[in-house]
Amino acid sequence: MDLERNFIIGDIHGCLEMLKRLMDRLDWHPDRDGLIFLGDYIDRGEDPKGVVDLILEISGEGRFVQCLMGNHEDLFLEFLEGADPANFILNGGISTMESYHMDDSPDRADKIPPDHYTFLKDLQPLIELDDYYVVHAGFRPEVSIEEQTLQDLVWIRESFIYSSHDFGKKVIFGHTPFYDPLIMENKIGLDTGAVYGNRLTCLELPAMKFHSVEA
Repeated sequence: MDLERNFIIGDIHGCLEMLKRLMDRLDWHPDRDGLIFLGDYIDRGEDPKGVVDLILEISGEGRFVQCLMGNHEDLFLEFLEGADPANFILNGGISTMESYHMDDSPDRADKIPPDHYTFLKDLQPLIELDDYYVVHAGFRPEVSIEEQTLQDLVWIRESFIYSSHDFGKKVIFGHTPFYDPLIMENKIGLDTGAVYGNRLTCLELPAMKFHSVEA
């Protein structure tokens, strides 16, 4: 089915009230419009669990909702599966642990609802639209899309941001915060620092229209 529109939402980082206000602002029709979340739903903000709850609720309403893996979800999965908690905590994981009422004990994965764990495991590394690639962080320049690793897709920053490489399609991404959406010939960045007191931003396609709410 050809969708009438796609709405792509940048990094939320636990900012539940901002996500609610942004969804209220969007003219999104669940039965005929796509909705894509760019990853980083958790960490740093005040209600990571609430954000995942809302995304699961939205996913139940819409036929065409897709969710990308962000680097913070990747770290959270490693933490839940028993990795040393230091890296997760250093990257803002304390707010997520508090939101789920968990500590770093061996049974930490038992503290999150099963549907949240399934949500994390099912996150997509990459979404391809007719004219765009949609990814959390970006791509390694000069490397084919098929050869990109998950590490590239959820963690890359400067080498992608400053590249003018033609990836075959324009790349829509989050991960790296900007005051305003970054618009370049080969890429569009939608992380506008919601958790840092700026804005949560959504791009509507094909209209190329930006919607945002202030912190």
